[in-house]
Parts: sequence; C-alpha cells; structure tokens
Amino acid sequence: MSHPSSPAIPRQFIATGPLTGRIRVPGDKSISHRSLMLSALAVGESRVTGLLEGEDVLATAAAMRAMGAQIERQADGEWRIHGVGVGGLMQPRTALDMGNSGTSTRLLMGLLASHALTATFIGDASLSRRPMGRVIEPLSRMGADFTGAPGGTLPLTMRGIAPAVPIEYRLPVASAQVKSAVLLAGLNTPGVTTVIEPVPTRDHSERMLRGFGAELTVEIDEAGARVIRLTGEAELRPQTIVVPGDPSSAAFFVVAALLVPGSDLVIENVGLNPTRAGLFDVLRQMGGAIEEVNRRDVGGEPVADLRVRHSALTGIEVDPAIAPSMIDEFPVLFVAAALAKGRTVTRGLDELRVKESDRIAAMHAALTLVGARVTEAEDGLIIDGSDGEPLSGGNNAAVSTHLDHRIAMSMAMAGLASRHGVTVDDTRPIATSFPTFEALLAGAMGT
Repeated sequence: MSHPSSPAIPRQFIATGPLTGRIRVPGDKSISHRSLMLSALAVGESRVTGLLEGEDVLATAAAMRAMGAQIERQADGEWRIHGVGVGGLMQPRTALDMGNSGTSTRLLMGLLASHALTATFIGDASLSRRPMGRVIEPLSRMGADFTGAPGGTLPLTMRGIAPAVPIEYRLPVASAQVKSAVLLAGLNTPGVTTVIEPVPTRDHSERMLRGFGAELTVEIDEAGARVIRLTGEAELRPQTIVVPGDPSSAAFFVVAALLVPGSDLVIENVGLNPTRAGLFDVLRQMGGAIEEVNRRDVGGEPVADLRVRHSALTGIEVDPAIAPSMIDEFPVLFVAAALAKGRTVTRGLDELRVKESDRIAAMHAALTLVGARVTEAEDGLIIDGSDGEPLSGGNNAAVSTHLDHRIAMSMAMAGLASRHGVTVDDTRPIATSFPTFEALLAGAMGT
C-alpha cells in the first residue's frame, strides 16, 4: 500500500562499485497471491514457504482471513492456511482494503463473484484510479452485481451470486488478471466455465488450479487461441507450495549487473515460467550475458539461478508479441535501452498506460530528466541509447515515481548507471512488492 498521508522518503541512487556475489529475491508475487487464495478454498491445511511478504500479498492474506480462512505465519517463515472449502467463504464484516494491489482486487472480485455474499473493495489513491471494468464485464455475465465509483473504479461494492452462470468468455485484451478472475469465479459455478485467450498470458492460475486438484483443460483451437475449460463446484486439496523467486523482482538486479562495469552477480532461485521470462530473452538478444545455472522444476514451475555479467548492449526492435510475458518489466528494460548502442523500439504497450501509473509517460519523463534520449509514442517508447556511456543523472532534481513501485526501482537502477546519481522522489511504494530491495542492493554492491 502506498502511504500518501505519511511523508515521502526520497533517496539518491548511485553506483559505489560492481554488483557481485549471490543474492536471493523474494517470492513470486503472482504465485504468492494465488497460493493464499486457493489454499483458503481447499479443505485442510496448506503450507507455503517463500511467500512474498510485501504489502500487496499481505492485503490478500487479510482479505482471506476476513472471509473465514485461518492464515498464520510461523516463526521460521512458513505460512499455514486452513481453508474453508469452495463455496465456504463467509460474509466479510468490513470493507476489504486492497491497498495498492490491483492483482488482489481483480482476482478476489472473481473469487467472490460466485459466492452469495456482498463485499466492498477499497484501496489507496493510486489503486482507486485504476479501471476495474474489464473484470466487471465478464463477472456480471455470470450473475454478479457491481456498484462502483464512476468509471468502474474503487470504492466498489460487489454482490455475488450462487449458483452463478457458467460462461464462455473470449478475452478482448491480453490480461492474466481477467482470465484468472473468470476462472476463479468458475470454481464455485456449476458446469464448465470457458476462457478463450487469443494471446497467451502468464499461466500461473492454470498451473496452480490443476495442482490443487481442479479439473482444468487447455487446448489450442484452429485459430491458435488457448481454450481453457474449468469444471466448477471443484473440491480443492491442500498443498505444500514452495514459491520461486519473482522474475519481476530479479529483473532490476539483472539489468543493474548488465549495466554496471565489473559486475558478476548470481541471483538464486528465479522463476522462469515462459509466460513471465520474456525480459531475459530480450536482454540476451541485446547482447546481455545471462546464464541459467542449476535449472530445475519446483511445484510445476521452472526455476534456475541466473549468473549475470556486465555486457555491452545493442538496441533492438522488441517484438510486440512478447509484451504479455514481460509487461511489468518494460520500465527497467527502458533503462537498459538507454545505455545500449543504437535505437530500441517498443510497441504494443497500451496496457502500461493503466498500471499503477501511466508507465509510458512516467518513464519518458524520468529518463529524459536524467539525460536519456527518449521519444514517447502512443503505445511505447523509442530510445536512442548512450552506447554504454553513463547517463548524466538528475542534477539534484528528483524523478517523479507517481507512487509506482516499478518506476521507483527502475530509476534506482538508472542511478547506478549515471555519473551524478538519480534521486527517486519517494521510496515508500517499493514495499508493495519488494520490501528487501534496498538491503539486497547494498549487499550486492558491498556497502
């Protein structure tokens, strides 16, 4: 959650040396959210280790507790969840505070849509500007009813329905959150709920639903679309889950190690689900030395340690088809592109306009302030790189992060590749997804 009522915490970031040694980033945020939600719907005790303990995930835990699940963190960091069974969620007594978490909000709207209860979702100023209409539309078809602020934003009250109506829904835009919301609603809906996905998005929901025992199939139709079918009134079995390291969090350290001369860094236990790891492929195309070590499977998810060394990068035209597999990583890719040789062109990024901030406009302004050559297009950025020369830095002017954690961390990495440092106007939002970010950075640079 962002905390606009408390004072901002600005900080200047500048490299004090290469990034070396071994670090381990927190657990994957997408998998952490889903592990709590599905464990809360299983009958019995699930155990989760490696859970990301950022504010977004803790908002999900608090919401599931408010609806009857028992969720406790053990002293050793393991989380134990006693679920209530599909259909067993209870009416929450107060509004569900989602903080800054769009994932929590959209997935929980789906989860609750097929339960006969009423819930009000509230959030911070940033979340309250984000549109929920793309989730409201299919869930309304299933029978849920919504009353929100103008434009379908929070605060929003939802009246779920049981039994809900199974639907066949073709995603109008590539969105793992919309897909997941419809599938989660299908868990307590009689019959078969179908989602047709013309463009593949992250598939953590499908993998985890199967792991918990839901009857779910995925087929490719004649047009190449993924057709996902979930049989409702599922009985979920408790699981033991090891959450892999979040590739979106690893991304910042990968880019920093590529940009800072002399760096040779190992990032342990990174999830490499192919629907999430697009950034690493793009950085390799640009000439980045990113090596997978000890590749393995953990709970149905591919995992490896990444060894990253300082590299001379070359600009490329990024294939828009890869955007869904790295949508959250474009801000830090823009930083890498600013130090590359030649031009990097990104297109098809309309989704970035409606994230925690308008990330296209925010990164254009921030990178321009610190000396990068950037042109803003309607659906992306065009960046002419510095050929490895450090950016000038902010000249004592702070970049505006718009309370967006990924803008803050991306511009911190730009500071490491600058002559005079980059001041980020507020580091508080980083806690939403990566509470140990600054400590890990200090350790990797030996400070």
